[in-house]
Amino acid sequence: MIKKLKNRFIAIAMVSVAIVLGLIIGSVNIANYSNVKRSGEMRLDMLENGGGLAPMVELFGNKRNPLSPEAPFESRFFTVIVDNNGNILGTKTDHIAAIGKEEAAEIASELFRKGKTEGIKDRYAFRALTGDGVITYIFIDHSRELDTFYSFLYSSILISAAAFILVFIFVLIFSKIAIKPIAESYEKQKRFITDAGHELKTPLTVIRAANEVLEIENGENQWTKSIENQVKNLTELTNKLVILSRMSEEQGIHFSELCLSDMLSECIDGFEAVGFSEDKEIISSIESDIKFRGDEKAIAQLFSVLTDNALKYSPKGSIIDISLKKSGKYTEIIFLNPAENIPVGDNSVLFERFYRHDESRNSEKGGHGIGLAAAKAIVEAHKGKISAESPDGKSFIVKILL
Repeated sequence: MIKKLKNRFIAIAMVSVAIVLGLIIGSVNIANYSNVKRSGEMRLDMLENGGGLAPMVELFGNKRNPLSPEAPFESRFFTVIVDNNGNILGTKTDHIAAIGKEEAAEIASELFRKGKTEGIKDRYAFRALTGDGVITYIFIDHSRELDTFYSFLYSSILISAAAFILVFIFVLIFSKIAIKPIAESYEKQKRFITDAGHELKTPLTVIRAANEVLEIENGENQWTKSIENQVKNLTELTNKLVILSRMSEEQGIHFSELCLSDMLSECIDGFEAVGFSEDKEIISSIESDIKFRGDEKAIAQLFSVLTDNALKYSPKGSIIDISLKKSGKYTEIIFLNPAENIPVGDNSVLFERFYRHDESRNSEKGGHGIGLAAAKAIVEAHKGKISAESPDGKSFIVKILL
């Protein structure tokens, strides 16, 4: 559990950092690209108004000059004139050396076919001017601005990646410190449950032995029978609490090669007498020789809890169906029993500790609302999946995939 909590803390922290970095880098680069685009548009305005040689005061009036006074003389541009049918009427490339007339004509023809009138094509900002039955495409070299933009974009991405890795390292280091109080509290809780479980076993054993002596001397009566039932309930509760504590961390599991087929068959054999006394029958469909690596005590407890649960919460005259088989790469185990007053659909909420649908009914049955929680803890400790559902409100199905 502590390991999962640590991993979740790291994941949330890194996702948050990634979102913040993404927003910052994205907004900065979008703003930078907008400036690059606006710069191209202003230089196109300059060319449109004065052929590249108009005095800056004529273009911008009394407003602050956003371009350098040298901009008209530094700009590299070319123009292409086409008619309304897309035929090239003329090209002018005197103010640029990077492109010839043929290539300029091809670019203009492509833009005409696509119907584009303004934007950036390759490394040139362009604008289409319509007048006198012709279309004049003005192109201005945007290489320097685009190079600056892409250089900043790549640098910001690299710096963000480096910052992300650095933050990850710090989060990885300090996550232990962040969850240390929780880990210590959890360890104390586990130790308390385990110690309390062991401490309770002795007085429960003494009470049971004393009760047996009383029955021998005075015979069985309602009081000794009640004592025996309560001792049994407390013993079951203690065992389940200890299982929950032990399964919460992988260190509490001792793996070995198990035969699930034999273990489940033995469990069912042990409960047949209980079922018979309550007018209930257990039928099973178990594939032979299904192997699995797991904790023997925990798996035995899992089968015992679920079989007992199926018998305990099914009405008299019920048939409990238990099956075990290979299903692809998983081993599938299903416990199916008739049920009363069970909600239709998913019932995974029953795996919560001490949760019960019907308090009065469960009290009569002697349930503590912790059996299925223990089953879930065992399955998850073995990297498996467990689910509970009722397809019709009259039956209850627990499905396990190991």
